[in-house]
Amino acid sequence: MQAVPAAHRGFGRYTGLRSASTFAMWGKVLVLTLCLGCGGPRAQSASPDALRARFAAVRAQTALNIFDRPLYLQSSESSDLLQGGEVFALVDYSYDDVRQVLVQADHWCGILILHLNVKYCRASSAAGREALYVGIGRKVDQPLWALNWVMFGYQVDNAGNDYFSVVLQAPTGPLSTRNLRILIEAVPFEDHRSLLHMTYAYSYGQVARWAMQGYLATIGSAKLGFSIVGRSADGEAIRAGGPLGALERNTMRYYLAVEAYLAARRLPASQQTQQALQDWFTATERYPLQLHEIDRAAYIEMKLRELRRQETDNPPKHGN
Repeated sequence: MQAVPAAHRGFGRYTGLRSASTFAMWGKVLVLTLCLGCGGPRAQSASPDALRARFAAVRAQTALNIFDRPLYLQSSESSDLLQGGEVFALVDYSYDDVRQVLVQADHWCGILILHLNVKYCRASSAAGREALYVGIGRKVDQPLWALNWVMFGYQVDNAGNDYFSVVLQAPTGPLSTRNLRILIEAVPFEDHRSLLHMTYAYSYGQVARWAMQGYLATIGSAKLGFSIVGRSADGEAIRAGGPLGALERNTMRYYLAVEAYLAARRLPASQQTQQALQDWFTATERYPLQLHEIDRAAYIEMKLRELRRQETDNPPKHGN
């Protein structure tokens, strides 16, 4: 049996991570769960006026309004860097309702688990510090020991009456990724709505680069993003592909999870989980070209099993 090189060890409990097909598989997990980039996301706007000004600038760029609603997706890349995927959105929830949900760590587990490749999430608190322990895997049932585990530090940087910001940050992640960071901020908006801004990034090493390249060269070669980057000779839109397309797909999956979770909170507690799952899947199926992966029944059944396990089973110790 061929030995796994030392540089390739540490991918959860999986073995045999030395074939091109396996790197492609984990490249898919990588792009489905995290947005690829070097360095952190753009800094918090730090004030309600600053965030509203940024939103006004984005909204003025009509090319970004591709969803027929007040939702704007922005992304950029260079030869070796994805600067990040950002979502600006107006939601029909009061600022107080949005803040109450998004500044609580355990609610974030309810959001993250909606994602197809997030298989487990447990919030914890020790010495005044909150954290989210997240298991990442494939779009099939997997035991806990087979997952890749990420410990996100959870910090509320601001929770005022007119602006809040929350940061989730982890020093390491799957496939030699590092400096994982998720930022969300919000302010009240006109007509009792709220303005949300989300952005994501992480740094990556050579193993992650190989995995991404393998995925994009094989099973991810036909996957597209949302941005229109050109027009064909007959006028058809050419949409972003490659790493940029992967970034955009994942950014949307996470934003739609926030939206589905917020909507479900309006229902009685006994109905919230099932409704959030249904709403997330329905929302992703509005964009089948970019986001379709499995059918509804398979998604719902898998997630209900994972949610039951999340409530009853303890994860492996961090670092195992």
